[in-house]
Amino acid sequence: MPATVDTSRPTGLLLGHEDKPEGSFLQRLPAEDWQTLLQAGLRGRVFGRDELLPLGSDGRDVYIIWEGVVRQDRFPLGEGDNVPTVTRFRGGGQLVGEAKLVTPGSGVRTKCLARTVAIPCRARHFNVLLRRRPEIQLALLCSLEDRNRSDELVYAMATRPPLERIGRLLAHLADTVGVPDPRTGWTVISGPGQKDIAAALQIAMSTVENAIRTLRYHGDIEARYRQFIVHDVDALRHFAAGS
Repeated sequence: MPATVDTSRPTGLLLGHEDKPEGSFLQRLPAEDWQTLLQAGLRGRVFGRDELLPLGSDGRDVYIIWEGVVRQDRFPLGEGDNVPTVTRFRGGGQLVGEAKLVTPGSGVRTKCLARTVAIPCRARHFNVLLRRRPEIQLALLCSLEDRNRSDELVYAMATRPPLERIGRLLAHLADTVGVPDPRTGWTVISGPGQKDIAAALQIAMSTVENAIRTLRYHGDIEARYRQFIVHDVDALRHFAAGS
């Protein structure tokens, strides 16, 4: 099903962007600059689970994720069977497709792992805004630097024990794409499954299954189909710290 304009979310209601995850583009964006983006006529579009954002080499837009979670896969050694990929998760407040701002023909495979609301903006128009509004440019650059540092801690610690790495990733997802359950206070991560985690950390599925089993045994999480319910984020950070 093709993505559609989300008529239930007209641009004028896309307010309160400051509550997006810490360090994200929208969280860093000053209120007056958010209004500048809204006045440019941006509208949210809804993408269903497993739909691809149009971020291939022929795409002309960058996207701001308003809610939901996407999986991005890059193929530095080319596509094919058993070829290594670089997999990352991106959530609310993040701008994706940023490479198009400097290389219009670039592309990254970006799949929505859950219902996702994303705000498209022509890359060339966004570049004009960046030149005219240094505050928008600074918010983007700072968010990308924060994201790079976070990626190093979450995805690049290959020498750390698997339980620690998986706990670190789940804690990161809880912070960036998790939704609080008002009834229980638990945090619900919808979209990524165990296969996605294995791909992102480049570890075997059996390793992920064993780690999830341990976290469930300790009562820190529940694991369902493409959903994790985090009972205690601090406990996950305890595993992430290798304690």
